[in-house]
Amino acid sequence: MPTLRTLGCLLLASTALSAVPAFAQSTTQSVPRTQPPSGETAADAPDPDEDTIDSATPGAPQDAGDDNVDISAPGSSDFGNEIIVQGRYIPQPVRDSGQVVNVLSTEEIARAGDGDIAGALGRVTGLSVTNNGFVFVRGLGDRYSLALLNGLALPSPEPLRRVVPLDLFPTSVVSSAVVQKSYSVNYPGEFGGGVINLTTPAIPDENYFTIGAGISGDTETTAQFGYTYYGSDLDVIGYDDGTRSRDLGSLRNALDTRSPITQQTYSEGDLSSLAKLVPVSATGVLQRNFEIPANASFDASGGFSFYAGDTRIGVIANAGLSNGWRTREATQQIADGPTFNRNTQVVRTENRIVANGLLGIGAEFDSYNKIRFTNLYIHDTSKLARRSGAYTFNTGDVLTRVGDPFDVIESQTSYIQRQLINSQIVGEFRYGDISVDARASYANSKRNSPLEWTIPYFFRASQFAYVNDLRASPPSIGFSDLNEDVWNGGFDVSYPLPTALNIVLSAGYNYTDTKRDFVNRTLEFRDGGNQIANETILPFVQLPIQYLLSPGSIDYNNIYLNETSVDTLNIQYRGDLTVNGVYAKAEVEPAQGVRIEAGVRYEDGKQAITLVDYFGTNASGDFVRELNNDYFLPAATLTWNFADNYQFRLSGSKTIARPQFRELAPIPYQDVESDRRFSGNPFLIDSQLYNAEGRVEYYPGRGERVSIAGFYKKIDNPIETIADVNENRLSATFANAPSANLYGAEFELVKFFPLEFLGGDIFATKRLVLSANYTYSKSNIQANESDTVLVYRPPNNSLALPSNQVFVDGRPITGQSEHLANVQFGFEDTDMLQQLTFLLTYASDRVSNRGPRNTGGGIDPDIVESPGLRLDIVARQGFDIWGQQFEMKFEARNITGRDFYERQFGDGYTVLNNVYEVGTTFAASLSARF
Repeated sequence: MPTLRTLGCLLLASTALSAVPAFAQSTTQSVPRTQPPSGETAADAPDPDEDTIDSATPGAPQDAGDDNVDISAPGSSDFGNEIIVQGRYIPQPVRDSGQVVNVLSTEEIARAGDGDIAGALGRVTGLSVTNNGFVFVRGLGDRYSLALLNGLALPSPEPLRRVVPLDLFPTSVVSSAVVQKSYSVNYPGEFGGGVINLTTPAIPDENYFTIGAGISGDTETTAQFGYTYYGSDLDVIGYDDGTRSRDLGSLRNALDTRSPITQQTYSEGDLSSLAKLVPVSATGVLQRNFEIPANASFDASGGFSFYAGDTRIGVIANAGLSNGWRTREATQQIADGPTFNRNTQVVRTENRIVANGLLGIGAEFDSYNKIRFTNLYIHDTSKLARRSGAYTFNTGDVLTRVGDPFDVIESQTSYIQRQLINSQIVGEFRYGDISVDARASYANSKRNSPLEWTIPYFFRASQFAYVNDLRASPPSIGFSDLNEDVWNGGFDVSYPLPTALNIVLSAGYNYTDTKRDFVNRTLEFRDGGNQIANETILPFVQLPIQYLLSPGSIDYNNIYLNETSVDTLNIQYRGDLTVNGVYAKAEVEPAQGVRIEAGVRYEDGKQAITLVDYFGTNASGDFVRELNNDYFLPAATLTWNFADNYQFRLSGSKTIARPQFRELAPIPYQDVESDRRFSGNPFLIDSQLYNAEGRVEYYPGRGERVSIAGFYKKIDNPIETIADVNENRLSATFANAPSANLYGAEFELVKFFPLEFLGGDIFATKRLVLSANYTYSKSNIQANESDTVLVYRPPNNSLALPSNQVFVDGRPITGQSEHLANVQFGFEDTDMLQQLTFLLTYASDRVSNRGPRNTGGGIDPDIVESPGLRLDIVARQGFDIWGQQFEMKFEARNITGRDFYERQFGDGYTVLNNVYEVGTTFAASLSARF
């Protein structure tokens, strides 16, 4: 780990350069018992141990009495006739679905106290969450997971992903989350590990208004040392006031002209004038803060309903604002086999501000005909200040340089704004025996980084000073912008046949059109020839950056702006994906307690990545790479309710996974989360998955369950992340491995222990809650000399290599942990809000990147992340003051103090690719409900 000596070196360098969960649980209420209707004898009524319900897919609305979980997802079905289910304890959403599902209700999300939905999903059986908010299902990465909002597609504001990071969604805007691990054809075909469907609130059961505030901090950040910079007056709420864009004036105009900002287009005097417009002091100068502030959050929500004639109208609104800080002190090493090339010590502080709002309007005409109109807004800003010191090695001995001055000190600042706007309308209707679901949405996501600074200073031993090399490695600024639009619509129709057997036929259509546009430009500050090389250092190159790039210094030293991104095909890419899907399926109950669901989906996908001829100077124009494929995707599931409160499920399916835009685009991009540079591979192809699963479920009591499952997946052409080393920096790209296998088993237990046997009124409503799950999975890649892999080689060429020169046969796929375990043990009151919950999470090592090729022609060890063991504690208490309801919550996260580890384990050596202390977080909040 970074040492105090390292921190002290960075502090001295700063002085020299500065002028001044819940687990996924089915809901705990059972369907109310009913008496036989008039004229029906008790003998004709269902057996008292059998529940009679109308069946629907997870997309059907849930009655308040049937576990009261609000779920809106694609698909609609109704057997019309009654289904006899043996056992009163099988929960409603599980009974309704022919698939393997886990359901997180509002109450269950609240019990774990996670601030965003990604944290809550991390406690579901077989799910793990990366440190940047992406969910892995059964070890399969985010490219194999599908995230939907009310059954409709979501865009991503991340250049590296097509899937939205789920830590963008505060738990306050989600009423339920459904994780479906077995494929059904009413969902899109891009279904590898599973689908995660989030449902927003619709019509409130009662009028309410809730307001709350919270404060938190962690032992590595709060009141500790970190870096910041000024920015703009509105940074505190996550919005730039124009300092980074509007105030750039003619520089902003020059960037918009689509002409290279070089001496071939502008005079040196004009380029110097443009350099003076950059607000150096406000956006590029790091400030040392010895007491980073605590995190704060505010949230308000309200809802009401009323009747307009016979129609019930509901309105729900939510707004929130949070401001959080996180400091990392990290070690980042790069090696070529056992030879160390670079050892970097990093201190970085991120200020993250999230503003969110939701407005939902629902209309309920009767029990079967409903409309919901949902509008979601999320604005997520990351303000990052980073300083690093690096040693480079010739001998490979990582210990020989400890205590020496760093070879290079680098300062970086960025201000990244991510925004998601989603508007959608969903209708659920019934006409006689015909059920119809219709849904449509428009979503827009943006990612804007208006001014990213990289400022290196190099140590010159002859002068014993750090200098800014304005020729070889000058300061640079970057501008990037991403815009993505997603149009999505579809409908589902189901009809129960009037036959003795319970048979329902359903069909549907879904259309998705995704368009992404990404631009990235980089400019450097260069000198006009006054800097003298060969260690004769002029004084001005030793100046702090705010003086070096001041207007007077720019004029005197002939400093000017020069664009480095002059490759006309390396600036902008456009991504297009149009998918048309149609499906048909049948659900049959051939015998009491036996249910078969089978269907097929036909999906036609047209995907293209276009490297735009940005400056219009490429003789061949734009470079376009297309993937046009269509697939028939069958799926079948057998559910057998073979005894009271027991179910057996068996499923099989074929699904696909398409490359993400960023995996296809070869334009380099720096990921601030992993501190790595990524570039895509336009020669990737689709992956195809063959899935099988068997599961036994037992429900011993209301809200309780025990399940055990086995699963197997065969993946053709899986897409893997491959590490590389360029200029002593770790980078990554992507390639298709020939094939891979994944198999494993899951176990889950939920049990309640009433404490009324202890006697006394105080224990009459108390109980202990135990919820545990464990997933074992194993995977391996098949790679041999006879298979070839296409890797990208600039400019826009492919190179076919034997697969065993890129992958090592038998190694696990990226993102897969062999062991995942969650244990939740708590105490709660069944009549009032009083909970104390201990949450233990464990994930074993998983590969984050394939090992890079070394100079000897071999493949270095994989880069392995070690999530390890974490313990969280959440306490919630409700109370009244003068008849007013309040809720108080206390959280302690990562009590075990588990740090972040990303390493390579070689023969007799270990490389610390990215290692830093995470710390323990403490949080308290108070809310009032009116």
